Amino acid sequence: MAKERPEVLLTDELCKGCGRCVEACPKHAIAVGTEINQTSGLIPVHIDYEICNHCGLCISACPEPYGLGHEVYELEHPEKLYGKRPDRTKPVSVPDRRIPLPEVEPMVLKGNHAAAVGAILAGCRHVFGYPITPSTEGAELLARLLPKLSGAFLQACSEVATVNHMYGCGGAGLRTMTFTSSPGMSLMLEGISYLIGAELPAVFVNVMRPGPGLGYIGPEQSDIKLVCRGLGHGNTHAIVLAPTSPQEMLDLSLEAFDLSFKYRNPVIVAADGYLGQITGRVTLPDYMIEPGLPDWAVYGDAAHRGNLNSSIFQDWNDLEAHNEKLSAKYREMQKHEQRSKGYRTEDARTLIVACNTPARMAKAAVERLRREGRAVGLFQPITIWPFPIDELSRLLAHAQRLVVVEASDGQLEDELRLALHHAGIGGVEIHHLRHMGGNLPVDREIYETVRPLSEVVQ
Repeated sequence: MAKERPEVLLTDELCKGCGRCVEACPKHAIAVGTEINQTSGLIPVHIDYEICNHCGLCISACPEPYGLGHEVYELEHPEKLYGKRPDRTKPVSVPDRRIPLPEVEPMVLKGNHAAAVGAILAGCRHVFGYPITPSTEGAELLARLLPKLSGAFLQACSEVATVNHMYGCGGAGLRTMTFTSSPGMSLMLEGISYLIGAELPAVFVNVMRPGPGLGYIGPEQSDIKLVCRGLGHGNTHAIVLAPTSPQEMLDLSLEAFDLSFKYRNPVIVAADGYLGQITGRVTLPDYMIEPGLPDWAVYGDAAHRGNLNSSIFQDWNDLEAHNEKLSAKYREMQKHEQRSKGYRTEDARTLIVACNTPARMAKAAVERLRREGRAVGLFQPITIWPFPIDELSRLLAHAQRLVVVEASDGQLEDELRLALHHAGIGGVEIHHLRHMGGNLPVDREIYETVRPLSEVVQ
Protein backbone atom coordinates (compact mmCIF):
# COMPACT_ATOMS: atom_id res chain seq x y z
CA MET A 1 0.00 0.00 0.00
CA ALA A 2 1.45 3.37 -1.08
CA LYS A 3 2.38 5.68 1.79
CA GLU A 4 0.19 8.80 1.92
CA ARG A 5 2.14 12.00 1.26
CA PRO A 6 1.86 14.90 3.71
CA GLU A 7 -0.10 17.83 2.35
CA VAL A 8 1.77 20.80 0.85
CA LEU A 9 0.59 23.99 2.53
CA LEU A 10 1.24 27.67 1.76
CA THR A 11 1.69 30.44 4.34
CA ASP A 12 0.57 33.42 2.23
CA GLU A 13 2.23 36.02 4.50
CA LEU A 14 5.67 34.39 3.98
CA CYS A 15 5.46 33.82 0.22
CA LYS A 16 7.56 36.32 -1.76
CA GLY A 17 6.06 35.29 -5.09
CA CYS A 18 9.53 34.49 -6.49
CA GLY A 19 8.13 31.75 -8.77
CA ARG A 20 10.71 29.02 -8.02
CA CYS A 21 7.96 26.64 -6.98
CA VAL A 22 6.13 27.33 -10.24
CA GLU A 23 9.15 26.11 -12.20
CA ALA A 24 9.70 23.11 -9.88
CA CYS A 25 6.15 21.73 -10.04
CA PRO A 26 5.94 18.83 -12.55
CA LYS A 27 2.11 18.90 -12.48
CA HIS A 28 1.86 22.65 -13.22
CA ALA A 29 -0.36 22.99 -10.17
CA ILE A 30 1.19 26.27 -8.99
CA ALA A 31 0.69 29.62 -10.68
CA VAL A 32 1.79 33.19 -10.00
CA GLY A 33 -0.88 34.90 -7.90
CA THR A 34 -2.92 38.00 -8.72
CA GLU A 35 -3.83 39.47 -5.31
CA ILE A 36 -1.59 41.39 -2.90
CA ASN A 37 -1.37 40.01 0.62
CA GLN A 38 -2.19 42.90 2.94
CA THR A 39 0.27 41.76 5.63
CA SER A 40 3.36 41.27 3.47
CA GLY A 41 2.56 43.68 0.66
CA LEU A 42 3.62 40.94 -1.81
CA ILE A 43 1.71 38.65 -4.20
CA PRO A 44 1.79 35.01 -3.08
CA VAL A 45 1.45 32.08 -5.50
CA HIS A 46 -1.74 30.09 -5.93
CA ILE A 47 -1.92 26.27 -5.62
CA ASP A 48 -4.54 24.25 -7.49
CA TYR A 49 -5.16 21.34 -5.14
CA GLU A 50 -7.25 19.57 -7.79
CA ILE A 51 -3.98 18.96 -9.66
CA CYS A 52 -1.37 18.92 -6.87
CA ASN A 53 -0.14 15.43 -5.86
CA HIS A 54 1.85 16.76 -2.86
CA CYS A 55 5.16 15.50 -4.20
CA GLY A 56 7.03 18.17 -2.20
CA LEU A 57 9.37 19.36 -4.96
CA CYS A 58 7.99 22.87 -4.49
CA ILE A 59 8.97 22.79 -0.81
CA SER A 60 12.53 21.91 -1.77
CA ALA A 61 12.61 24.85 -4.21
CA CYS A 62 11.15 27.36 -1.76
CA PRO A 63 13.77 29.82 -0.40
CA GLU A 64 13.71 31.20 3.10
CA PRO A 65 11.56 32.15 4.92
CA TYR A 66 9.80 29.07 3.53
CA GLY A 67 6.36 30.04 2.39
CA LEU A 68 5.72 26.39 1.46
CA GLY A 69 5.81 23.53 3.94
CA HIS A 70 3.74 20.84 5.58
CA GLU A 71 2.19 23.25 8.06
CA VAL A 72 0.90 26.81 7.99
CA TYR A 73 3.06 28.94 10.23
CA GLU A 74 1.39 31.12 12.80
CA LEU A 75 3.20 34.43 12.66
CA GLU A 76 4.10 35.90 16.00
CA HIS A 77 3.38 39.48 16.87
CA PRO A 78 6.54 41.48 17.64
CA GLU A 79 5.32 41.84 21.21
CA LYS A 80 5.71 38.06 21.65
CA LEU A 81 9.24 38.18 20.26
CA TYR A 82 10.56 41.28 21.97
CA GLY A 83 8.09 41.98 24.73
CA LYS A 84 5.60 44.79 25.07
CA ARG A 85 6.93 48.26 24.43
CA PRO A 86 7.39 50.26 27.60
CA ASP A 87 4.70 52.82 28.31
CA ARG A 88 5.86 56.34 27.57
CA THR A 89 4.38 59.58 28.71
CA LYS A 90 2.90 61.36 25.72
CA PRO A 91 4.93 64.50 24.97
CA VAL A 92 3.28 67.84 25.58
CA SER A 93 3.29 70.56 22.94
CA VAL A 94 5.35 73.63 23.74
CA PRO A 95 3.37 76.62 22.40
CA ASP A 96 4.84 79.35 20.23
CA ARG A 97 5.64 82.62 21.95
CA ARG A 98 4.95 86.04 20.42
CA ILE A 99 7.75 88.48 21.22
CA PRO A 100 6.98 92.23 20.95
CA LEU A 101 9.25 94.28 18.68
CA PRO A 102 9.97 97.99 18.93
CA GLU A 103 8.56 100.28 16.29
CA VAL A 104 11.06 100.93 13.52
CA GLU A 105 11.09 103.04 10.38
CA PRO A 106 9.75 101.42 7.19
CA MET A 107 12.29 99.67 5.00
CA VAL A 108 12.69 99.56 1.23
CA LEU A 109 13.08 95.90 0.33
CA LYS A 110 13.17 93.73 -2.76
CA GLY A 111 10.28 91.26 -2.81
CA ASN A 112 12.54 88.24 -2.31
CA HIS A 113 14.27 89.95 0.61
CA ALA A 114 10.91 90.84 2.16
CA ALA A 115 9.84 87.17 2.08
CA ALA A 116 13.14 86.20 3.72
CA VAL A 117 12.61 88.77 6.49
CA GLY A 118 9.09 87.42 6.97
CA ALA A 119 10.52 83.91 7.45
CA ILE A 120 12.99 85.15 10.07
CA LEU A 121 10.22 86.96 11.97
CA ALA A 122 8.15 83.75 11.81
CA GLY A 123 10.90 81.94 13.68
CA CYS A 124 12.25 79.94 10.74
CA ARG A 125 15.90 79.07 11.33
CA HIS A 126 16.35 76.13 8.96
CA VAL A 127 16.37 76.88 5.25
CA PHE A 128 17.36 74.61 2.40
CA GLY A 129 17.61 75.51 -1.27
CA TYR A 130 19.22 75.43 -4.64
CA PRO A 131 19.85 78.68 -6.57
CA ILE A 132 17.40 79.48 -9.34
CA THR A 133 16.58 82.87 -10.90
CA PRO A 134 14.48 84.92 -10.13
CA SER A 135 14.23 83.69 -6.51
CA THR A 136 17.89 83.42 -5.48
CA GLU A 137 18.21 86.70 -3.55
CA GLY A 138 15.92 85.39 -0.80
CA ALA A 139 18.14 82.38 -0.20
CA GLU A 140 21.28 84.51 -0.39
CA LEU A 141 20.03 86.85 2.33
CA LEU A 142 19.10 83.96 4.61
CA ALA A 143 22.48 82.32 4.00
CA ARG A 144 24.10 85.48 5.39
CA LEU A 145 21.72 86.05 8.31
CA LEU A 146 20.80 82.62 9.68
CA PRO A 147 24.26 81.69 11.06
CA LYS A 148 24.11 84.88 13.14
CA LEU A 149 20.73 83.79 14.54
CA SER A 150 21.77 80.25 15.60
CA GLY A 151 20.19 78.98 12.40
CA ALA A 152 21.43 77.20 9.29
CA PHE A 153 21.18 77.55 5.54
CA LEU A 154 22.16 74.50 3.50
CA GLN A 155 22.61 74.71 -0.25
CA ALA A 156 21.49 71.27 -1.35
CA CYS A 157 22.82 69.49 -4.42
CA SER A 158 19.44 69.81 -6.18
CA GLU A 159 15.80 70.70 -5.64
CA VAL A 160 15.06 67.00 -5.11
CA ALA A 161 17.54 66.96 -2.22
CA THR A 162 16.14 70.26 -0.92
CA VAL A 163 12.60 68.98 -0.42
CA ASN A 164 13.83 65.85 1.32
CA HIS A 165 15.92 67.93 3.72
CA MET A 166 12.73 69.87 4.41
CA TYR A 167 10.86 66.60 5.05
CA GLY A 168 13.33 65.67 7.78
CA CYS A 169 13.33 69.15 9.30
CA GLY A 170 9.54 69.47 9.24
CA GLY A 171 9.27 65.99 10.74
CA ALA A 172 11.34 67.21 13.69
CA GLY A 173 8.68 69.87 14.30
CA LEU A 174 10.92 72.73 13.14
CA ARG A 175 10.01 75.62 10.86
CA THR A 176 11.61 75.18 7.46
CA MET A 177 11.32 76.81 4.04
CA THR A 178 12.88 77.18 0.61
CA PHE A 179 12.98 79.69 -2.22
CA THR A 180 12.56 78.28 -5.72
CA SER A 181 11.17 79.03 -9.17
CA SER A 182 9.05 77.10 -11.64
CA PRO A 183 11.45 74.37 -12.92
CA GLY A 184 12.69 73.85 -9.37
CA MET A 185 9.13 73.60 -8.07
CA SER A 186 8.46 70.85 -10.61
CA LEU A 187 11.38 68.84 -9.26
CA MET A 188 10.07 69.12 -5.70
CA LEU A 189 6.62 67.68 -6.37
CA GLU A 190 7.32 64.10 -5.27
CA GLY A 191 8.71 65.35 -1.96
CA ILE A 192 5.76 67.71 -1.48
CA SER A 193 3.43 64.75 -1.93
CA TYR A 194 5.37 62.92 0.81
CA LEU A 195 5.11 65.97 3.08
CA ILE A 196 1.35 66.13 2.55
CA GLY A 197 0.98 62.37 3.07
CA ALA A 198 2.99 62.43 6.30
CA GLU A 199 1.23 65.65 7.42
CA LEU A 200 4.37 67.70 7.84
CA PRO A 201 4.70 71.51 7.72
CA ALA A 202 6.94 73.37 5.27
CA VAL A 203 6.81 76.68 3.38
CA PHE A 204 7.69 77.02 -0.31
CA VAL A 205 8.22 80.47 -1.81
CA ASN A 206 7.79 79.91 -5.55
CA VAL A 207 8.80 82.95 -7.62
CA MET A 208 7.22 81.91 -10.91
CA ARG A 209 8.87 82.27 -14.32
CA PRO A 210 7.81 81.35 -17.88
CA GLY A 211 7.75 77.85 -19.33
CA PRO A 212 7.20 75.18 -20.51
CA GLY A 213 10.57 73.58 -19.90
CA LEU A 214 13.42 75.86 -18.99
CA GLY A 215 11.60 78.88 -20.43
CA TYR A 216 13.31 82.06 -19.32
CA ILE A 217 13.75 84.21 -16.21
CA GLY A 218 10.95 86.75 -16.75
CA PRO A 219 7.69 86.96 -14.80
CA GLU A 220 4.72 84.70 -15.44
CA GLN A 221 1.93 83.10 -13.42
CA SER A 222 2.88 79.81 -15.00
CA ASP A 223 2.47 77.56 -11.95
CA ILE A 224 -1.07 78.34 -10.81
CA LYS A 225 -2.41 75.03 -12.12
CA LEU A 226 0.57 73.21 -10.60
CA VAL A 227 0.29 74.64 -7.08
CA CYS A 228 -3.52 74.50 -7.04
CA ARG A 229 -4.06 71.13 -8.75
CA GLY A 230 -0.77 69.29 -9.16
CA LEU A 231 1.23 69.01 -5.94
CA GLY A 232 2.56 65.55 -6.67
CA HIS A 233 0.77 62.22 -6.87
CA GLY A 234 -2.23 61.39 -4.73
CA ASN A 235 -5.04 63.54 -3.39
CA THR A 236 -2.92 66.57 -2.54
CA HIS A 237 -3.74 70.19 -1.76
CA ALA A 238 -2.03 73.06 0.01
CA ILE A 239 -3.01 76.61 0.85
CA VAL A 240 -1.59 78.88 -1.88
CA LEU A 241 -1.00 82.53 -1.00
CA ALA A 242 -0.59 85.08 -3.83
CA PRO A 243 1.17 88.30 -2.75
CA THR A 244 0.93 91.49 -4.80
CA SER A 245 3.62 93.69 -3.21
CA PRO A 246 6.85 93.40 -1.21
CA GLN A 247 4.76 94.17 1.90
CA GLU A 248 2.54 91.17 1.18
CA MET A 249 5.61 89.06 0.41
CA LEU A 250 6.68 89.67 4.02
CA ASP A 251 3.24 89.42 5.63
CA LEU A 252 2.13 86.28 3.78
CA SER A 253 5.48 84.50 4.23
CA LEU A 254 5.21 85.13 7.98
CA GLU A 255 1.62 83.92 8.05
CA ALA A 256 2.42 80.86 5.92
CA PHE A 257 4.30 79.25 8.81
CA ASP A 258 1.35 79.55 11.17
CA LEU A 259 -0.97 78.02 8.57
CA SER A 260 1.52 75.25 7.85
CA PHE A 261 1.64 74.18 11.51
CA LYS A 262 -2.07 74.75 12.06
CA TYR A 263 -2.94 72.19 9.39
CA ARG A 264 0.29 70.12 9.44
CA ASN A 265 0.57 70.66 5.71
CA PRO A 266 2.86 72.52 3.28
CA VAL A 267 1.92 76.09 2.32
CA ILE A 268 2.89 77.73 -0.98
CA VAL A 269 3.65 81.44 -1.41
CA ALA A 270 3.24 81.97 -5.17
CA ALA A 271 4.77 85.18 -6.51
CA ASP A 272 5.71 86.09 -10.07
CA GLY A 273 9.28 86.87 -11.15
CA TYR A 274 8.66 90.61 -11.34
CA LEU A 275 7.35 90.74 -7.79
CA GLY A 276 10.41 88.90 -6.50
CA GLN A 277 12.70 91.52 -8.03
CA ILE A 278 10.95 94.86 -7.49
CA THR A 279 11.55 96.99 -4.40
CA GLY A 280 8.88 98.56 -2.27
CA ARG A 281 8.12 100.18 1.07
CA VAL A 282 7.75 97.56 3.78
CA THR A 283 6.60 98.10 7.37
CA LEU A 284 7.72 95.46 9.83
CA PRO A 285 5.17 93.94 12.23
CA ASP A 286 5.26 94.71 15.93
CA TYR A 287 6.11 91.12 16.89
CA MET A 288 8.17 88.07 15.99
CA ILE A 289 7.65 84.40 16.78
CA GLU A 290 9.71 82.21 19.06
CA PRO A 291 8.62 78.74 17.89
CA GLY A 292 7.56 76.07 20.32
CA LEU A 293 7.62 72.33 19.65
CA PRO A 294 4.56 70.25 18.67
CA ASP A 295 3.82 67.03 20.54
CA TRP A 296 3.93 65.00 17.29
CA ALA A 297 7.51 65.98 16.41
CA VAL A 298 10.20 63.35 15.87
CA TYR A 299 12.67 65.50 17.74
CA GLY A 300 15.29 62.95 18.69
CA ASP A 301 14.87 63.13 22.46
CA ALA A 302 13.43 60.62 24.91
CA ALA A 303 10.08 62.41 25.23
CA HIS A 304 9.34 62.18 21.49
CA ARG A 305 10.88 58.75 20.89
CA GLY A 306 7.54 57.05 20.33
CA ASN A 307 6.54 59.37 17.46
CA LEU A 308 6.55 58.39 13.81
CA ASN A 309 5.89 60.44 10.66
CA SER A 310 5.12 58.38 7.58
CA SER A 311 2.95 58.31 4.47
CA ILE A 312 3.19 54.50 4.08
CA PHE A 313 0.07 52.40 4.66
CA GLN A 314 0.27 48.73 3.69
CA ASP A 315 -3.41 48.08 4.23
CA TRP A 316 -5.59 49.57 1.53
CA ASN A 317 -8.43 50.31 3.95
CA ASP A 318 -6.05 52.18 6.24
CA LEU A 319 -4.76 54.22 3.30
CA GLU A 320 -8.30 55.06 2.22
CA ALA A 321 -9.12 56.20 5.77
CA HIS A 322 -5.97 58.36 5.77
CA ASN A 323 -6.99 59.95 2.47
CA GLU A 324 -10.44 60.65 3.89
CA LYS A 325 -8.77 62.36 6.85
CA LEU A 326 -6.69 64.52 4.48
CA SER A 327 -9.76 65.37 2.40
CA ALA A 328 -11.60 66.46 5.54
CA LYS A 329 -8.65 68.73 6.32
CA TYR A 330 -8.83 70.25 2.83
CA ARG A 331 -12.51 71.00 3.38
CA GLU A 332 -11.61 72.79 6.61
CA MET A 333 -9.10 74.89 4.66
CA GLN A 334 -11.73 75.71 2.05
CA LYS A 335 -14.21 76.70 4.75
CA HIS A 336 -11.93 78.80 6.95
CA GLU A 337 -8.95 80.04 4.90
CA GLN A 338 -10.46 81.83 1.89
CA ARG A 339 -8.84 85.27 1.65
CA SER A 340 -9.24 88.18 -0.74
CA LYS A 341 -8.97 91.95 -1.06
CA GLY A 342 -11.28 94.28 -2.88
CA TYR A 343 -10.80 97.73 -4.39
CA ARG A 344 -13.86 99.78 -5.31
CA THR A 345 -15.95 96.59 -5.32
CA GLU A 346 -19.02 97.48 -3.26
CA ASP A 347 -20.98 99.04 -6.16
CA ALA A 348 -18.99 97.54 -9.07
CA ARG A 349 -20.92 96.15 -12.00
CA THR A 350 -17.72 94.97 -13.67
CA LEU A 351 -15.10 93.18 -11.59
CA ILE A 352 -11.51 92.68 -12.67
CA VAL A 353 -10.11 89.48 -11.15
CA ALA A 354 -6.32 89.52 -10.78
CA CYS A 355 -3.52 88.62 -8.36
CA ASN A 356 0.27 89.08 -8.13
CA THR A 357 1.72 91.84 -10.32
CA PRO A 358 -1.27 91.93 -12.75
CA ALA A 359 -3.41 93.11 -9.80
CA ARG A 360 -1.14 96.14 -9.40
CA MET A 361 -1.68 97.01 -13.06
CA ALA A 362 -5.42 96.41 -12.74
CA LYS A 363 -5.73 98.79 -9.80
CA ALA A 364 -4.37 101.64 -11.93
CA ALA A 365 -6.86 100.78 -14.69
CA VAL A 366 -9.73 100.79 -12.16
CA GLU A 367 -8.75 104.28 -11.04
CA ARG A 368 -8.82 105.58 -14.62
CA LEU A 369 -12.16 103.91 -15.37
CA ARG A 370 -13.68 105.25 -12.14
CA ARG A 371 -12.72 108.80 -13.16
CA GLU A 372 -14.93 108.27 -16.20
CA GLY A 373 -17.83 107.27 -13.94
CA ARG A 374 -17.63 103.56 -14.76
CA ALA A 375 -18.59 101.14 -11.96
CA VAL A 376 -15.47 98.95 -12.14
CA GLY A 377 -13.71 97.28 -9.21
CA LEU A 378 -10.82 94.92 -8.53
CA PHE A 379 -11.28 91.54 -6.83
CA GLN A 380 -7.88 90.24 -5.72
CA PRO A 381 -7.66 86.62 -4.51
CA ILE A 382 -5.10 86.34 -1.69
CA THR A 383 -5.61 82.58 -1.63
CA ILE A 384 -5.80 81.11 -5.10
CA TRP A 385 -6.39 77.75 -3.38
CA PRO A 386 -8.81 77.73 -1.77
CA PHE A 387 -10.28 80.25 -4.20
CA PRO A 388 -12.22 82.92 -2.23
CA ILE A 389 -15.55 82.10 -3.82
CA ASP A 390 -17.65 83.08 -0.78
CA GLU A 391 -16.71 86.76 -1.00
CA LEU A 392 -16.90 86.76 -4.80
CA SER A 393 -20.39 85.26 -4.73
CA ARG A 394 -21.48 88.11 -2.44
CA LEU A 395 -20.17 90.66 -4.93
CA LEU A 396 -21.91 88.89 -7.80
CA ALA A 397 -25.21 90.01 -6.32
CA HIS A 398 -24.56 93.32 -8.12
CA ALA A 399 -21.59 92.65 -10.44
CA GLN A 400 -22.70 91.70 -13.93
CA ARG A 401 -19.43 90.51 -15.45
CA LEU A 402 -15.90 89.40 -14.61
CA VAL A 403 -12.69 90.20 -16.49
CA VAL A 404 -9.79 87.90 -15.57
CA VAL A 405 -6.39 89.55 -16.06
CA GLU A 406 -3.43 87.19 -15.79
CA ALA A 407 0.06 86.35 -16.98
CA SER A 408 -0.78 82.81 -18.08
CA ASP A 409 -3.01 81.05 -20.57
CA GLY A 410 -6.14 80.90 -18.42
CA GLN A 411 -4.75 79.17 -15.34
CA LEU A 412 -6.32 81.69 -12.94
CA GLU A 413 -9.54 81.72 -14.95
CA ASP A 414 -9.72 77.92 -14.65
CA GLU A 415 -9.58 78.20 -10.85
CA LEU A 416 -12.29 80.86 -10.97
CA ARG A 417 -14.57 78.79 -13.22
CA LEU A 418 -14.07 75.66 -11.12
CA ALA A 419 -14.92 77.55 -7.94
CA LEU A 420 -18.05 79.01 -9.55
CA HIS A 421 -19.11 75.56 -10.69
CA HIS A 422 -18.63 73.96 -7.25
CA ALA A 423 -20.56 76.84 -5.67
CA GLY A 424 -23.43 76.24 -8.09
CA ILE A 425 -23.11 79.71 -9.60
CA GLY A 426 -23.90 79.79 -13.31
CA GLY A 427 -24.55 82.32 -16.03
CA VAL A 428 -21.68 84.62 -15.11
CA GLU A 429 -20.33 86.67 -18.02
CA ILE A 430 -16.53 86.14 -18.10
CA HIS A 431 -13.95 87.94 -20.25
CA HIS A 432 -10.16 87.88 -20.05
CA LEU A 433 -6.85 89.53 -20.88
CA ARG A 434 -3.79 87.29 -20.96
CA HIS A 435 -0.06 87.50 -21.58
CA MET A 436 2.66 84.86 -21.38
CA GLY A 437 6.37 84.32 -21.89
CA GLY A 438 7.48 87.04 -19.48
CA ASN A 439 5.14 89.77 -20.75
CA LEU A 440 2.73 91.22 -18.20
CA PRO A 441 -0.66 92.88 -18.81
CA VAL A 442 -0.25 96.65 -18.35
CA ASP A 443 -2.78 99.19 -17.11
CA ARG A 444 -3.38 100.68 -20.57
CA GLU A 445 -4.34 97.27 -22.02
CA ILE A 446 -6.58 96.51 -19.07
CA TYR A 447 -8.30 99.87 -19.46
CA GLU A 448 -8.83 99.30 -23.18
CA THR A 449 -10.18 95.78 -22.56
CA VAL A 450 -12.58 96.72 -19.76
CA ARG A 451 -13.85 100.09 -21.01
CA PRO A 452 -16.08 98.73 -23.82
CA LEU A 453 -17.55 96.21 -21.38
CA SER A 454 -18.46 98.72 -18.66
CA GLU A 455 -21.15 101.34 -18.56
CA VAL A 456 -21.13 104.84 -17.14
CA VAL A 457 -23.22 105.00 -13.97
CA GLN A 458 -25.08 108.25 -13.29
